[in-house]
Amino acid sequence: MPRSQEAVSKNMQKIRSEDTSIELRLRKALWHKGYRYRKNYKDLPGKPDIALTKYKIAIFCDSEFFHGKDWEILKLRLEKGKNPEYWLKKIERNRNRDWETDRKLLFLGWTVIHFWGKDIIKNIEECVKVVEEAVWNVRVGEETVFDEAEE
Repeated sequence: MPRSQEAVSKNMQKIRSEDTSIELRLRKALWHKGYRYRKNYKDLPGKPDIALTKYKIAIFCDSEFFHGKDWEILKLRLEKGKNPEYWLKKIERNRNRDWETDRKLLFLGWTVIHFWGKDIIKNIEECVKVVEEAVWNVRVGEETVFDEAEE
């Protein structure tokens, strides 16, 4: 049964851009591990959902639909759905913006991590491990720089 434009519009209004359930879940897990962060950090390109400024790690919590997970499959589904021109253009724009943002952050010396929403929901421990490995890599890199400076 097709949904009315009013129903679709009402549903879209409920979609948040900040403090989503997946962001809250990951932030809570990181906080309990002792990590302190900035949320929706406006000083960086793309306003990362979580920024571990001490380690220069930017984390994005991406929804599968709006960020185009399994894009080739999703693209085929959208082409058969309602308003395909709008959705294809919107999601491709999001994907391109994500790619540009990642490039800018990497250029500034930040580590960039993207998590899909379902990965956060189904396996939060694994997501936290990925962040911890990135923190460890940054710390090892700092020690290497420090060791070289001593020589």
